[in-house]
Amino acid sequence: MVNKFNRWSRHFFQTPGALRRRFTPQVLRSIEEAVRASEKKHGGEIRFVVEAKLPFPALRFGQTPRARAVELFGQFSVWDTEENNGVLIYVLLADRDVEIVADRGLNKKITAAEWEDVCRSMETHFREGQFEAGSLAGVKGVTALLARHFPANGKNPNELSDKPTLL
Repeated sequence: MVNKFNRWSRHFFQTPGALRRRFTPQVLRSIEEAVRASEKKHGGEIRFVVEAKLPFPALRFGQTPRARAVELFGQFSVWDTEENNGVLIYVLLADRDVEIVADRGLNKKITAAEWEDVCRSMETHFREGQFEAGSLAGVKGVTALLARHFPANGKNPNELSDKPTLL
């Protein structure tokens, strides 16, 4: 019960202003540039989404950050790339959690543990208040995995927006 109360409190007190203070226009531009540069090095597509807190119905029913990431993966059509090569990097500030959801074309070669390592690296930076460094570390980690398993072949159309989304 205490854990549920703590989670509800974090979500209640998380504000859009806190989100904008951590992910300033400069940080968002840096992420966008990193994603754009990244996609030239591999055959994947990256979408970066940051959410301050869960919508009330999701919180009320105990939706996990992973379940929310999967929901947003579909909502933002990350699954709808021609090569099944989309990756969603999802940050949920209230839960202090990062999730990576990858399309089936990528999950055949990249393990859950490898994605998890990227998430933990980002979370470490975020705990230290380094939101730009954490975000860029996440893009860099995803880039390394995609470049190793899906090197650039010269024909990777930009199917997903490179611009990070704040919810």
